Amino acid sequence: MIDIGTLYIIATPIGNLSDITLRALETLKEVDFILCEDTRVTKKLLSHYDINKPLLSYHQHSKLSKIDKIAELLEGGKNLALVSDAGTPGVSDPGNELIARLLEQPNLINSDKNVKIIPIPGPSSVLTLLSVSGIDVSKFLFLGFLPHKKGRKTLIEKIKESEYPVVVFESKHRLLKLLNEFKESDSYIVVGRELTKMFEEILRGDANEICEYFEKNPGKLKGEFVVIFSKKM
Repeated sequence: MIDIGTLYIIATPIGNLSDITLRALETLKEVDFILCEDTRVTKKLLSHYDINKPLLSYHQHSKLSKIDKIAELLEGGKNLALVSDAGTPGVSDPGNELIARLLEQPNLINSDKNVKIIPIPGPSSVLTLLSVSGIDVSKFLFLGFLPHKKGRKTLIEKIKESEYPVVVFESKHRLLKLLNEFKESDSYIVVGRELTKMFEEILRGDANEICEYFEKNPGKLKGEFVVIFSKKM
């Protein structure tokens, strides 16, 4: 009987390619296949560390047939690594759905040796910004990307009233909209852009101050942002 393979959930750099653990590199060298959001992005990382492994795309638009294919590889004893374009898979990305569906596969959970899903921890944009926020983050809430329409207004009000710091992701297209929704609040805000990269920048202040900064520097509205909201310090 063939042993069921192992799926490794591997955190990769959020910008600086040096921010990867030795364990992550060792695992990427040993697995049979690497599942990734964008093969072009993952190839850059692998090329930097001279790792040559077969890549399979897995992203938010992947169909159920792709999950079936991944399950078949695990059933066949293949060891797989799942990576996202940046950071820890499964956090605001489709990796969590893959794990959930694999745990529902009868051939993977009803065998003598169940599928192993092993985390290889590492970079996280959320923890990166929290660590330099200067805010008491012994407790915090993480909400990922906020809804664009349905339920957004209610959620914004809950963030304003939260007794704990709240962390969200936002895109370059909607950052100013988000900040404008907090102009009448007493929230203290920390915004991280280009975290760990050459032009890393961390902004602190109220919504009016940070909005004014980006309005004067529209060229800095690039990439994705991590934003922390908390009570006035």
